[in-house]
Amino acid sequence: MIIVMNPNCSEDEVLKVKGELESKGLGIHLSQGETFCIIGVVGETRAIDSDKLLRFSGVDKVLKVEEPYKKANRLFKPEDTVIDVRGSLIGGDNLAVIAGPCSVESEDQIIEIAKSVKESGANFLRGGAFKPRTSPYSFQGLELEGLELLKKAREATGLPIVTEIMSTDYIDVFERDVDVIQVGARNMQNFDLLKQLGKTNKTILLKRGLSATIEEWLMSAEYIMAAGNDNVILCERGIRTFETYTRNTLDLSAIPVIKRRSHLPVIVDPSHAAGYWYLVEPLAKAAISAGADGLMIEVHNNPQCALSDGQQSIKPESFKKIMDKVRILAEMEGKKL
Repeated sequence: MIIVMNPNCSEDEVLKVKGELESKGLGIHLSQGETFCIIGVVGETRAIDSDKLLRFSGVDKVLKVEEPYKKANRLFKPEDTVIDVRGSLIGGDNLAVIAGPCSVESEDQIIEIAKSVKESGANFLRGGAFKPRTSPYSFQGLELEGLELLKKAREATGLPIVTEIMSTDYIDVFERDVDVIQVGARNMQNFDLLKQLGKTNKTILLKRGLSATIEEWLMSAEYIMAAGNDNVILCERGIRTFETYTRNTLDLSAIPVIKRRSHLPVIVDPSHAAGYWYLVEPLAKAAISAGADGLMIEVHNNPQCALSDGQQSIKPESFKKIMDKVRILAEMEGKKL
């Protein structure tokens, strides 16, 4: 349920409406802008009398929210969410670029790549310390050692670090050491993990599941937000279809759909969507033109010898060329890089 208050309503009028709703055990989400004041109501609202609410001074109208996701819904928060991570902004008219290797392999490797992508204009460093792999025999990551190396790369460059969590066992460590906690596609509906991450104050980057619908994806974001954490970034990384020429199928239409339905930032991972290095540039450019708030790109200084996903990683010099083109597109779309 959404209660639209008169733009000129007083604080006392808002408090009276909130008090009425809270007395019935309902959760309240207040969104206050320059030209609007909206009270989002979370909980069992079927028994609420809309006509009674309209009698309160300052209430303009009462709307029912049809979609099952509430806090992620743009009706709850008409303006775009902008998330600040160590001074780097994601959302609104800002373009975030997250770059780095699929896996952290050594101290020299991660620091060298971090310095390179920062010089080219990236404002976040990605790197996998814990790696979910299809095969149990594939490289699984350096785990806690890899996390320590990411911290060293952050010290060397100042770039906030983005890395994937796979288990609730490490939430305390990630909350302490990681700037943006990534939830991978395979864990998008790991609801216990999502609820625990919702209790943290960290920014969560939520990747779309392998075959998840947009509504299922937004409902996973709702799990995090319902637990108290509104700092959620959505990441489209391709979905599984019948096509076999690419690793996944990038759903570019998801970007404008999300923009219409939700206030949350949405970024695109062209590396995992394509599965091949030569597709990263065209898909990255298409994502910016479709309205994405950022990109996540895999960069490796020696892709042929990468311990994971070398075929979709680009070299630092190629990343620089892509960034030069992305800047032009971002400016055309009214975004700052």
